[in-house]
Amino acid sequence: MAVGYLIGSIGMLVWRLLELPEATGRRADALRLGVILPMVALVAWNTIHVSEWQSSVRLAVGMPPVEGAHAIRTLLIAVAIFAALLVTGRAIGLMFDWLRARLVPFMPRRVANLAGGLIAAAILLVVTRDGIVNAAFGAVDRSLARAAHFFEPDGPPPSDPRASGGPGSLIDWGEMGAQGRDFVLRGPVQAEIAAFTGRQATAPLRIYVGLEAAQTPEDRAAIAVAEMERVGAFDRANLIVAMPTGTGWLDPGSHGPVEYLLDGDVATVAVQYSYLTSPLALVFETERGLDQSLALMRAVTERWDQMPEDARPRLYLHGLSLGAWSSMYAVDLFQLVNNPIDGALWAGPPFPSDLWRRATARRDPDSPYVLPRVGNGRLVRFADQRTRIAPGGWGRMRIVFLQYASDPIVFYEPAAAWRRPQWMREPPAFDVSDELSWMPVVTMLQLALDMALATDVAPGYGHNYVAEDYIPAWAAVLGLDWPRSEIARLQAHCGSDRSPGCRPPAGGAFVDAGSRL
Repeated sequence: MAVGYLIGSIGMLVWRLLELPEATGRRADALRLGVILPMVALVAWNTIHVSEWQSSVRLAVGMPPVEGAHAIRTLLIAVAIFAALLVTGRAIGLMFDWLRARLVPFMPRRVANLAGGLIAAAILLVVTRDGIVNAAFGAVDRSLARAAHFFEPDGPPPSDPRASGGPGSLIDWGEMGAQGRDFVLRGPVQAEIAAFTGRQATAPLRIYVGLEAAQTPEDRAAIAVAEMERVGAFDRANLIVAMPTGTGWLDPGSHGPVEYLLDGDVATVAVQYSYLTSPLALVFETERGLDQSLALMRAVTERWDQMPEDARPRLYLHGLSLGAWSSMYAVDLFQLVNNPIDGALWAGPPFPSDLWRRATARRDPDSPYVLPRVGNGRLVRFADQRTRIAPGGWGRMRIVFLQYASDPIVFYEPAAAWRRPQWMREPPAFDVSDELSWMPVVTMLQLALDMALATDVAPGYGHNYVAEDYIPAWAAVLGLDWPRSEIARLQAHCGSDRSPGCRPPAGGAFVDAGSRL
């Protein structure tokens, strides 16, 4: 409603700037009535059908239908928000009028209008993004940093000298933050892995450097590599460089299963770059994750390159959400040609991810946009909840994008404001409502709001990725030809209460995306 009103207001402004004739008297009243009556009819139509439409979306992502009062509640919320935005817009308009009135005595009216508009826009930009908002999130960031020192850790540091924060560790237990301490402590232990596989297992290594460990990305990356040297990470058969989400969270649904798949013979290293949730970090700390990922990747690969090729570990990259975007940013395609890594698993890649966009653009035209097929599948393959990736046909590197068709963080498009996205020109996936249709401007706003709510859905939909879907994707990346029955057994194990190291803690599946602290 507010955006539609804004578009109409801009149209009227342009009309008046061009000094075109305006209707008056009864003709003006008739025009207003010709706009208001269809608008009222449209609102009534939407109110009648909104519960049906919303229920179709919810049922597609494993949620119950809406309650009977949903339509009225939605309409009241919309009217309240419209009123608040209208008042804000009028206030901005009054500021513009005041500015141009002060400029008119010194310049022609049209120049004063243009200058007043530019000054008002500059004031808004400084006061919002570079002023109030930036200061507010800076204060939040600093307060969370202080809180990391103020509050005692939930438990004592690990007693294992090979654990980050344990005896002899180069990383302070208190500086790791809650997300880092949770990552280090929650994974499956050696005995659990051996009991499940029936084979001899190794204790997995998890190295985590918190944001408070050092001031610069390069210094934090250096601490990570030094810690890896200390615990013998480069002596493992497999090495995973993982980038966390904005708050520093790493999904146990991914890291627990991969340690089962590799019999524990794996070291995972991660470095925190922010305290903000991923959507906020993406907007207000865009460069932090990219800089940290690049610094960590360079530091690790420099040490890895020094090792004899037949003695160094297999190297994999991993990230979820903003972590996937940051991880992809650190990939140097020219370096990979001469010295390729072994593979990567990127889950829920945000729509700005350049490597994902390029891979999607190379899709076979006969394949769905939400689940592309790229070439002969030797390098890149895509997977969703139902995909079974064939074990054969891979090349030297194996890259898998795990994405759900119902994930708006992956499939949001700003261009949806004026054109239908490609995925909406095709039959909808099983987890997308058949009722979803494209409307100029409206669809783009719907998708933008969906991004903010992308994890408030059942596990296995939206941006809520689960262990059961990570497992076959990891098996493909690692080149493991496990029988389908064993994959299913591990999925059942990681989806149950018997393996808490494969599941997020109670209270939220994806603890990064919401405002939970």
